[in-house]
Amino acid sequence: MSQQRHGSTPGEAGGVPAFPDLPEATIARLPEYLRALHHLAETGAETVSSEGLAAAAGVNSAKLRKDLSHLGSYGTRGVGYDVSLLVAQIEYILGLDENRAVCLVGVGNLGHALAGYAGFASRGFRVVALFDTDPRKVGEQINGLTVRHIDDLERIAAEESIAIGVIATPPGTAQTVADALVAAGVTSILNFAPGVLSVPSNVDVRKVDLAIELQILSFHEHRKASLTALPGGRSAAASPDKLPDNQKAVGS
Repeated sequence: MSQQRHGSTPGEAGGVPAFPDLPEATIARLPEYLRALHHLAETGAETVSSEGLAAAAGVNSAKLRKDLSHLGSYGTRGVGYDVSLLVAQIEYILGLDENRAVCLVGVGNLGHALAGYAGFASRGFRVVALFDTDPRKVGEQINGLTVRHIDDLERIAAEESIAIGVIATPPGTAQTVADALVAAGVTSILNFAPGVLSVPSNVDVRKVDLAIELQILSFHEHRKASLTALPGGRSAAASPDKLPDNQKAVGS
């Protein structure tokens, strides 16, 4: 879930933009395409059709072709897309060729799990620093890193060229942490704490709220249950003629 979106980086006048202005929906799907492409590469595939890649990424092929056209990649008729070339294109667009430095603030249960996740390195990220304010946690070793006090954030952010900050604190302290990250020059934040952060216009925030995701799934469970509870599995709202007389709207 994105809390902000900013304009594109302009390219050279009269030419193809140096960096494409991608729709938010396309940006959100690129990591899924990349994941599918990495899996294909691991199995030895050198090319893939739009239908094959779309199925692996869980989207329809027309949407995939439109997304990739934004990157200037159209594939070859009868052959499909070159897997390694498409991986390189998407990794460039996502900035994954720069091996970005990431810091994590808050080493509670969630922070511990995130700090120990080995998948970041293979996806183009380096977790270079861990921070907390709890004196019982400061000095702890997690996955080869020493937990530092947040007072050291600005100095270490400069030393490590930290680009992205991850907030895994209780909601009451998330804004204070965001302010500290912004003051330290961090311009991208991934927030796991419930609530909306107030940040300057040049700072991008992505919010991960597990409770919201569960509530959305609860809606789908509720909807499925309401459909299967009706004769024939049909929705009463979609079939007003099937409603009992005492449930029909007045004037129907």
